Order: sequence, then structure tokens, then C-alpha cells
Amino acid sequence: MTLAMRFAEDRLTDFSAAQGQSRRVHVWEPAESPARAVILAIHGGMAHGGDYCTPARWFRQQGIATVAYDLCGHQDARRVDIPGFQVFLDDSVLFLAWVKQQYPGLPIYVMGHSMGALIATHLALGHFRDDAAIKGVILSSPYYVNAIKVSPLLLALAGVLGALAPRMKVPLASLTHLLTHDSAITARHYDDERDGIRATEITVRFGNALTTAQQGLAARMPGWTQPLFAVVAGDDHLADADAAEAMLQSVPAHLLTYQRHPRNFHENFNELNREQIYADILAWIER
Repeated sequence: MTLAMRFAEDRLTDFSAAQGQSRRVHVWEPAESPARAVILAIHGGMAHGGDYCTPARWFRQQGIATVAYDLCGHQDARRVDIPGFQVFLDDSVLFLAWVKQQYPGLPIYVMGHSMGALIATHLALGHFRDDAAIKGVILSSPYYVNAIKVSPLLLALAGVLGALAPRMKVPLASLTHLLTHDSAITARHYDDERDGIRATEITVRFGNALTTAQQGLAARMPGWTQPLFAVVAGDDHLADADAAEAMLQSVPAHLLTYQRHPRNFHENFNELNREQIYADILAWIER
């Protein structure tokens, strides 16, 4: 079930996404004065927009608003299913238009974590590439290559299963305990799973969509055109850190600010060293 304002939002609203669908939006805004910038945040797979509550509250104190919507197939879902990866791009283009309307004239920073970073990468290389309102992109643990061991048989059958049984459950072991070293945030994740607002399962179609979106991306990275702050978790059990580092390092050097934290689990923005990461992002924004 959904619990209103569960993630310290200042408000919850919605916007009209692709094909007339409504998507929930989590909003965190400075209280004492208008925001001086806005972070358009895209959450990871099996998660939700409220997962940005920890960085959003910190940036709120710095005069920066954060807005995050619940991606297609994720809102109040126990098993994630989507029609295809393109829906994430189509929805995010409409969400950017919504952000511009809500915060006219403000600089926009696109933030993506994990699958959200994969989505943000496609957007930065495509629909968002020449948008003057977007001043930079912030990526955490981009899901460019899978680090989770998957049965070779399942990989071989993925295309067939995707066509014949697209909503079939993919067998996955829980990695919730390996997302962050912060026990309080881990407990919050488990509470979200219990209450049905954080997914614990995915479909074959969803898995295929991510795998397809990863293909060919490495060859496009040298064409990156916007300032990029990227942080990779060295002890990542979901996304391949070495592969992500290699792809990020192919971005033109004058555009890239890069960090790798060897001891971090997957969720850099929820890790024990998160406030230093936030401060580094803020310094980058202010430059």
C-alpha cells in the first residue's frame, strides 16, 4: 500500500506520462526561499521515486529542489513489468517538460542511479542531448553491465521466454542486504518490500528490456556532450563496477568528474560516506 509523505516529501503530485498514463511524483523543495536549481531524479530498478529521500533532504537544505517520479511498472508493484525500455525514455521526456513548467528558468540537473543511470545515459545521448536547460548529469552505479550471476540456460532462452511468457517471474535471490552499509536504510527497504511499494520480483520482459538497452551503449559514450559527475561503487553486487568505469572513462575528459569508492555497496547516495559525495556534487554544480 501507499503511505502519503512516507519519504519526507514536501508534496506528492502526478504528471501525465506517455499514452495518457499518470505517474506519481515525489517533490522535495526548500522551505525558506525559492529553489535555485532542480534535480530531476530517475530511480533504479525495483525501486520508486521515494528512494531519493536521503539525498533530496540534504540538497533541500542547500536550496536545491529534487523531483522524482515512479517509473512505469514500479508504482506500488511487487513484480516489475514494462512494455519495453522506450517507455522510460518517453515518460522522462514528458517529465522534463513538467519540470520546466513547474520550475521555469531554473537550471536542471539530471540524476540517475543504477537502472535510472542507464535511462539517464540514453537520454543524455539522445532526447536530452541539446537541451540548454539541462546543465549537467549525475550518475551513480550505472547499470551498464549486470554483475548478478544469471543461469546460462535462462540467458539462452530469454528471447523465447520474452515472446511466449513475457510476464513470467525471473528467479532472483534477494540482494537488499547488499545495497548499503546503512542498517537504517536497509530496514526502510525491507519495510517498503513488506508494504508492497518496493518490488521483489521482475518479469522476463523487464529483464530483456534492460539487457537490450545495455547493448551498443559503450560505443556511443565518446559522443557525450554534457558535464557529467559519475560515482561508482567498488563493492557493487548488482552492476559491474569495472565495466561502468571503462565506459565512463571514454567520455571526453573535460566533461567528466569521476569517483570510485572501493568499499561502497550499490547505493552510493545511501552509503555511509554519502554526505561527502553530496558535498562533492554540490561543489561541481556550483562550478
